[in-house]
Amino acid sequence: MALAIRAAAAAAGDMAPPSASDPTLGFLTKRDTEVKLPRATRVKNKTPASVQITAEQILREARSGRSPRSKIADSVELSEYRLRRRKEFEDAIRRARWSVGAWVKYARWEERQGDFARARSVYERALDVAHRDHTLWRGDQLWYKYIHMEQVLGAVANARKVFELWMAWRPDAAGWNSYIKFELRYGEIERVRAIFERFVAEHPQPHTFILYAKFEMKRGEVERARRVYERAADLLADDEHAEVLFVAFAEFEERCREVERARAVYKYALDRVPKGQAEELYRKFLAFEKQFGDREGIEDAIVGKRRFQYEDEVRKNPLNYDSWFDYIRLEESVGNKDRIREVYERAIANIPPAEEKRYWQRYIYLWINYALYEELDAKDMERTREVYSECLKLIPHKKLTFSKVWLMAAQFEIRQKNLKAARRILGNAIGMAPKGKIFKKYIEIELYLGNFERCRTLYEKYIEWSPANCYAWMKYAELEKSLGETDRARSIYELAIAQSALDTPEVLWKEYLQFEIDKNEFHRTCELYERLLDRTKDLKASVGLGGEDSQSEEIKNEVSYQQQQIEQVRRCRAVFERAFEYFRTSAPELKEERAMLLEEWLNKEVSFGHLGDVTLVQKKAPRKVKRKRPVPSEDGSTTAYEEYMDYIFPDEVALAPNLKILEAAYKWKKQKTDDTDDD
Repeated sequence: MALAIRAAAAAAGDMAPPSASDPTLGFLTKRDTEVKLPRATRVKNKTPASVQITAEQILREARSGRSPRSKIADSVELSEYRLRRRKEFEDAIRRARWSVGAWVKYARWEERQGDFARARSVYERALDVAHRDHTLWRGDQLWYKYIHMEQVLGAVANARKVFELWMAWRPDAAGWNSYIKFELRYGEIERVRAIFERFVAEHPQPHTFILYAKFEMKRGEVERARRVYERAADLLADDEHAEVLFVAFAEFEERCREVERARAVYKYALDRVPKGQAEELYRKFLAFEKQFGDREGIEDAIVGKRRFQYEDEVRKNPLNYDSWFDYIRLEESVGNKDRIREVYERAIANIPPAEEKRYWQRYIYLWINYALYEELDAKDMERTREVYSECLKLIPHKKLTFSKVWLMAAQFEIRQKNLKAARRILGNAIGMAPKGKIFKKYIEIELYLGNFERCRTLYEKYIEWSPANCYAWMKYAELEKSLGETDRARSIYELAIAQSALDTPEVLWKEYLQFEIDKNEFHRTCELYERLLDRTKDLKASVGLGGEDSQSEEIKNEVSYQQQQIEQVRRCRAVFERAFEYFRTSAPELKEERAMLLEEWLNKEVSFGHLGDVTLVQKKAPRKVKRKRPVPSEDGSTTAYEEYMDYIFPDEVALAPNLKILEAAYKWKKQKTDDTDDD
């Protein structure tokens, strides 16, 4: 309530303060209602500073989050600084009384100020709050002081007992080092060894073993030092800091002039230490080989460096199959079978993330190369068979498949003279993931072996799987033709052309027609052409049929030779007339095709000799007219024109009288142009 009244009084501003006797104030006095303004800050030193600070610098320090550094000029400022800091510490421990860290910070700050009495007082106050917290007792310092006191008094045995009591509390490495230095000062070498044994057992870390080995080396105990390193290598080979240990071990052997031992240590370390943690190890090994090794050793070191690079690449991106291929080629150049197989196994373990062929196309070649390596280089046929088998199990055949893998697995079994296994693989391929390549190769194998019944069965399955595939139909018919089975071949062709959809029907019809021609079945050929015309109405089919009727050497009937020729001409001419009538009525827009047909008809009439009648064609022949038509531009306007040749047939002139006017205009324009050229 009092704060609300004060705020109202402050808002009044220029109003006179109420008197102490004002009854509206209740129990408040005039002093309570006065507005209290902050006291003006006193400036102690008004002289300009030697180093001026700009507003920009102040803002920059504020944004950086760091408090500006202050300089204490005299003892008065120092006293004020200490008073302010003590107030901050006192406020901190008042807010968090049970925070041992706040007490310790306070006490250590007093120590840095050199006020040990105050520091002791802070510690004593803290012990009243948390007397069981060992950080307040500063354990290490207590032991050090205790041992130092015993040494000053000359009680070495008592100091040793204190050390033993301290070691029972399992201190850090600094405590053990103090104990070791203590015994070294008194020349107790065996005691030091015993302490080191306990030390490395309590702290099995690379640096503790290195200290132990260096101690033995200083004493000239080379074998003892080597045993320490060997124990450490066996115990800490998988430690994250093992690189430091192996480098120290190898350098120890170098100092002992044991070059082969040092090389063995480096190679053992490179095999055990993870490649991402062995950068310094590779660098040391390369320098070692340059100093002590031969050409082969230097190459091994360089290979090791490249191996490290590839390991880093595949570690960052295990699905980068190109890096795996490079890594595998590196290992194959070295020739270590175990390492090559290890890299292959690690590579194929990185299965693509999705069942899409674009992810698998590169990955599948890891398996293919693995199988080829086992067969051609390692000469391990059982392992090759296992690689193919595992690869075929892994591929998701319902979503995608690879004919190459099926075929390579079958060809491998054929090379091993295991025909039964090859047939089983190809049969599984047709059952699980049929592909044209698999059918072709399987049929090729059976055809080579002379198993024609198997070939027929495979062709039937091939056609059943892909009835629109003209290649399969033609190859099936070709097989029957090669076996002399004419009726079978004709039946296959008939079934093929009866399909509702074919990928290349023109090729199939051509093969069928050629088959009948080769068999001198001209009646069948003509009937086949008639069926083709009824189905396609194609210009080439029409011309082909006319040619077929004219080229037939004999027709099996009982008329004379002259009548045969007349019959041939009549039938050929009838085909051309049917074709011309089709283009005139059903496809009048195909003028160029109609003109080509008339040209072929005219050539045929000439070839008939005295039986031919070229006037039949000439009266149907069109006249060529050069015309222009607009060419639309990108914006839709028609600013450009192009010339083209148009055909005007006689029947069109009769149906369109206006064309005569156009023809007369064309002749007049041409005559005008010729006169201009003569002038």
